[in-house]
Amino acid sequence: YKSRGIWVNYLAGGSEVNPNEAGLNIPLNLSFAFHTDAGTTLNDSIIGTLGIYCTQSGNTEEFANGSSRYLSHDLTDLIQSNIVDDIRTLYEPNWSRRGMWNKSYYEARVPRVPAMLLELLSHQNFADMRYGLDPRFRFTVSRAVYKGMLQFLASQYKTDYVVQPLPVDHMALRMLNNNEVELTWQPVDDPLEPTAKAEQYIVYTRIGNGDFDNGVLVNSNVYRTTIPTGQVCSYKVTAVNKGGESFPSEILSVGQAFQSKGHVLVVNGFDRIGAPADFVAPAPGDRELAGFLDNQDHGVPYIQDISYIGKMREFRRAVPWMDDDASGFGDSYGDYETKVIAGNTFDYPSVHGAAIFKAGYSFVSCSDEAVENGAVSLNDYTTVDLILGKECQTKMGRGGVTPLQFKTFSKPLQDAITAYCGKGGNIFVSGAFVGTDLWDNRLATSDEADKKFATEVLKYKWRVGQAARQGKVKSVASPFPMLTGNYTYHHELNGDSYVVEAPDAIEPATKDAYTVMRYSESNLSAGVAYQGDYKTYVLGFPFETIRTACEREALMNAILTFFEKK
Repeated sequence: YKSRGIWVNYLAGGSEVNPNEAGLNIPLNLSFAFHTDAGTTLNDSIIGTLGIYCTQSGNTEEFANGSSRYLSHDLTDLIQSNIVDDIRTLYEPNWSRRGMWNKSYYEARVPRVPAMLLELLSHQNFADMRYGLDPRFRFTVSRAVYKGMLQFLASQYKTDYVVQPLPVDHMALRMLNNNEVELTWQPVDDPLEPTAKAEQYIVYTRIGNGDFDNGVLVNSNVYRTTIPTGQVCSYKVTAVNKGGESFPSEILSVGQAFQSKGHVLVVNGFDRIGAPADFVAPAPGDRELAGFLDNQDHGVPYIQDISYIGKMREFRRAVPWMDDDASGFGDSYGDYETKVIAGNTFDYPSVHGAAIFKAGYSFVSCSDEAVENGAVSLNDYTTVDLILGKECQTKMGRGGVTPLQFKTFSKPLQDAITAYCGKGGNIFVSGAFVGTDLWDNRLATSDEADKKFATEVLKYKWRVGQAARQGKVKSVASPFPMLTGNYTYHHELNGDSYVVEAPDAIEPATKDAYTVMRYSESNLSAGVAYQGDYKTYVLGFPFETIRTACEREALMNAILTFFEKK
């Protein structure tokens, strides 16, 4: 940790802020050290956020350029205020502001520019880490730090500031004429920051399995282009303003097949990112248990996670830290140290689309929000592929403060699917929690209307969650001979695909619906197909987690063949 202040000073050496040391002559504006703290409570109290600065170094309270070292106080106050205010507004009204310390910590004292040392939360404390493991919380905190820095710089230079926009949503692709496609989206306002308005957008394009290009700047939320026949083309969008560029949107894909058999609409309904499942089990005396349950739900990292080291193994709250080899409550295994864990890449329409393409069909894609608000009509397509991944109603932190997010089938989506099936459409749905989220989500009250939608429209019912552990499924005899094959999916943490640790077992809910696939180890029903006035095919595990392209292509071809047969 001592190297960090020295490194800052070397970067600034020779500049006006550090003229008396050799260095790279970069006039740095500030130094920031991002830490988490130690400390535990035996209840659900939050330890919270501490800011540390230092107003005296040696015998002086001034920096080399004559400015006051109390600028570090101002920097600390702005950053800590943004963090605490944003957390309290969005997630947890009881988040603790521990105060601001003017103390001689090395990373606060040594830098020759305004400096802050942040202790965001306690990595030892269960109540804090319920939030700290959630990618949504991490994004909000990181954005708050950035806003605090921005406000500090604006105050120093006596100028206004603009905060970069949030990512866009409500995305949709549609085919026009002669291989022309239209991409649309909607900007997202930031309820915490009125300056974070989108002014323009950048559309990035990827052809086939290549990389994204450098983007095209556009002035509206509509982009038209021509695509080559026989290639999967993918797009992502960022919003821009005078403050910078937003994080990227989800990725949509489109493809025009040679001698196309028809068009399939791929709907991306997998938006979820979140922390692992957690629990508290009260017990007499000092025997209370609490912790995170990776086996039930590892959660979903944003794109990928490099911080996970292993499953938690010490759940007794009263067990103290003794040393790093016996670190007490919260101790975990270390078998995933140095490994990258895949999360939600928001890039699954391309995976589904490539398999659809191989079967001879063209496809377009859209977000589930575009279906929910009516911008895209399912009725324009004879076949719909709904991606639900690990979508599942999910809390933030301790829960009960903010609404649950990421429901598999929202009411508007249910209505759209019901109307679509009523007109004879074909729909393929896959996801790890397509049954559990409606029947057995421990965070949500079961809704009979949700169950009725699943049983009466999609023709399946939930049997059990956590149905398999080995990641293997097999086809079984049914009236649909084209639905055959054995498949494997990612059931362990890895760097290529998010993990399916707890797939659903689902069963037919009506006549003319049949189990067509079972988990190899348990023989529980993994897939249900229905043929009546319309057709459905529902899987209890996500299609995109199937291990190989050959397996995905074989299964998609079987499904589309089932849909096209009279």
